[in-house]
Amino acid sequence: MNDATERLIQSLAQDARPVARLRPPGMRAALWLAAVGVLLALAIGLMADRDVVTARLAGVPLDLEMAGMLLTGILAVTAAFELSLPDRSTAWALLPLPPLALWLGFTGTACWSHWFTDGWAPGSSAACLKFILGVGLPMGGSLIWLLRRAAPLAPVRVAALGGVGAAGIAAFALQFFHPFDVTFLDLVTQVGAALLVVLAATGWERLRLARTGA
Repeated sequence: MNDATERLIQSLAQDARPVARLRPPGMRAALWLAAVGVLLALAIGLMADRDVVTARLAGVPLDLEMAGMLLTGILAVTAAFELSLPDRSTAWALLPLPPLALWLGFTGTACWSHWFTDGWAPGSSAACLKFILGVGLPMGGSLIWLLRRAAPLAPVRVAALGGVGAAGIAAFALQFFHPFDVTFLDLVTQVGAALLVVLAATGWERLRLARTGA
């Protein structure tokens, strides 16, 4: 080791500051999910029509559909926190796929039941779009900010998973304010809104990387 290298090491060591160790990814995911859960529970408790929600939940397909939404959100968020660390397997990205299939599969059930009556009726499509974007984008932004602290090696992929998680949770919350079964147009709008949340999350991260030259 030459003198220049030794001087560089000494200089870096003198200016180094202690770095706070991040909590385990599962714990960080759980804390974020708990905070979001409390906020959404308060909003649902204060503003949702509980009688309408109870009547809609009497249908088993809706139960499974909502379970798929919520599990997609939870597992995608968990996978995002895991993949924010460099030593995690990329297989974590597959974690939310089974509940995502459950979500989309059972969402179509109500659409088929209304196909011959109001299958392409506008329903509350515009309100669905505004709700998912209005809830999903702030959640996705806070999630990406937290995930960035781990300096992931594949930040765009991590951001995409975070966007899927935020969109799934937003779609789940929407069901407490959706007074009737979805039409096909509602379904297209909800899926489109979820994709916009994911695209916004990945676009934000790509823009940040371009600005920093990473």
